[in-house]
Amino acid sequence: MHARITIEETALFADPAGALFWPATKTLIVADLHLEKGSSFAAKGVPLPPYDTRATLDALQRLIRRYTPERVVCLGDSFHDKDAGKRIAPADRDHLARMMKGLDWVWVLGNHDPQIPPDLGGRVVPEIAEGKLIFRHEPAGPVLALGEIVGHFHPKACVVTKLGRVVAPCFTTDGRRMVMPAFGAYTGGLDTLDRAISGLFGRTRWRVLMTGRDNLHLFPAGRLEPIVRRAPKPGQE
Repeated sequence: MHARITIEETALFADPAGALFWPATKTLIVADLHLEKGSSFAAKGVPLPPYDTRATLDALQRLIRRYTPERVVCLGDSFHDKDAGKRIAPADRDHLARMMKGLDWVWVLGNHDPQIPPDLGGRVVPEIAEGKLIFRHEPAGPVLALGEIVGHFHPKACVVTKLGRVVAPCFTTDGRRMVMPAFGAYTGGLDTLDRAISGLFGRTRWRVLMTGRDNLHLFPAGRLEPIVRRAPKPGQE
């Protein structure tokens, strides 16, 4: 079940699959698909199963069917590298083309994909500003003129429950800025407590929405634990 969240007075729905839906504009937003990451690693001798592109596209298709958007915005790093478009299997390329048909499809440029394969279609932009929001791949800096929604960092969070430690991808936000989880099947994650992410929010109150199978779970920053436990200092064992 999705959760309603507000960024700069703009109502959005966060989905457990790791996407946002903006109902007022019928826009579905995803970040960091990293299509063809598997084939990139395989070329370097890392034996990953070559099914990440199809799994990612299937997950995206399910969201399109669920929300019936008029626009889809991919927030950068949609392709794992500059040659990813050449490696997509014909069946996966056709699958993507069918999904894009009839939709205003927007590719926001990222650091992994500063160019988008020109034969795929869709609009290619560095960022999108609309209403009180701006959508881009990486955060612009500490000073915000608009509510900012970004990807890039692949945030994950850790909490301790009665059943033990739980680690999951998450949305990280303070109501002015949001860092989205990575949507791709083979994407890893960075601890949202890392200064690269937590430093974006300064000392303001921020929180995470951790993704579950069917639900999202809200935790304030104060409930989070480091994903990797640090070794105790001498005398603290």
